[in-house]
Amino acid sequence: MHSELGTIEIQPESAHKYSVIWLHGLGADGHDFENIAHELHLKAEPGIHFIFPNAPVQPITINGGMEMRAWYDILEMSMEHRVDIAGIYQSAKLIGQLISQEMDKGIPSEHVLLAGFSQGGVIALHAGLRYPHKLAGIIALSTYLPTLEQLNTERSTANNATPVFMGHGILDSIVAIESGKAAFNALHTLGYNVEWHDYLMGHSVCIEELGHISIFINSIFS
Repeated sequence: MHSELGTIEIQPESAHKYSVIWLHGLGADGHDFENIAHELHLKAEPGIHFIFPNAPVQPITINGGMEMRAWYDILEMSMEHRVDIAGIYQSAKLIGQLISQEMDKGIPSEHVLLAGFSQGGVIALHAGLRYPHKLAGIIALSTYLPTLEQLNTERSTANNATPVFMGHGILDSIVAIESGKAAFNALHTLGYNVEWHDYLMGHSVCIEELGHISIFINSIFS
């Protein structure tokens, strides 16, 4: 896997105060959520650096070994989501490098927010809840968490109280809502500050969800 990620970026229009790193899903790329920056109507938008990384290209087992952008390999489609755990750790390491780059610019880690959809949500949760420095928040959309068992021993105390937003479509046929709710329930049991929202949609993002995400980020980047 690559040692660094290509990115699509929207530079802040005024003084750089905050950073949002938004991770796409399987087979997409950094452009997938590029337009979301302006749709969120964030009060702090002029001071936000938006970063949309491109996942590395790799063969995906459930797609017959076809190569596509992916944060990790999926070995079988099931409620258990048998996946390449080592690939999740490698991608989380790459996201950690992006956070470090923002910190090197003088942005405190608690002004960096991680967001992700589907596979990207897995990485946002996995990387964010283990990150050694406090983050602003984590948004995990239409996703699950196959590394919950590891989180028990690897969690970072710095992000014990970091706000987490989870949203899911009740008609999702790609990642069953039961998988997302199981991750939410486990995180809630572990004491995380996590909120749950579900919507009448499939494996996607809807206007109502964008409104709730806007409220969530505006409450953090105040």
